[in-house]
Amino acid sequence: MNVKDNEIKALLEKYKKFSVYGLSPDQTKASHYVPLYMRDHGWEMVGTYPKNHEANGFKIYSSLKEVPTEYRKFVDVFRSSDRIPEVVDEVLAVGGVEVLWLQLGISHPEAESRAEKAGIKVVSDRCLIIEHKRWF
Repeated sequence: MNVKDNEIKALLEKYKKFSVYGLSPDQTKASHYVPLYMRDHGWEMVGTYPKNHEANGFKIYSSLKEVPTEYRKFVDVFRSSDRIPEVVDEVLAVGGVEVLWLQLGISHPEAESRAEKAGIKVVSDRCLIIEHKRWF
């Protein structure tokens, strides 16, 4: 993680649109209720998910490359830590990503380092709800 704790609020203030990588149709999963919470607090987001589904009015794309650029600058990831290398591969391939946020419990130091070397701000093992409540 190359973002300092005291920089998190500024990131959330700057990026009011983002993509949720792995936005689940299951309302009991964090990958569904975290985006709902953030939307209810003024952020806009779209999701990526390999299977076509409906999720509380969120536009869902099957891959990151289909996501409009303005939503691709900040990518909030809900994938297991062992899948982060392939997420970083996709992020680097599509380009335009400025912030890679790995949700609570998710980290992969080697993949994070690759993203950082590409100039991407990386936040790992942090929950958007917790950080929002902490800073706002």
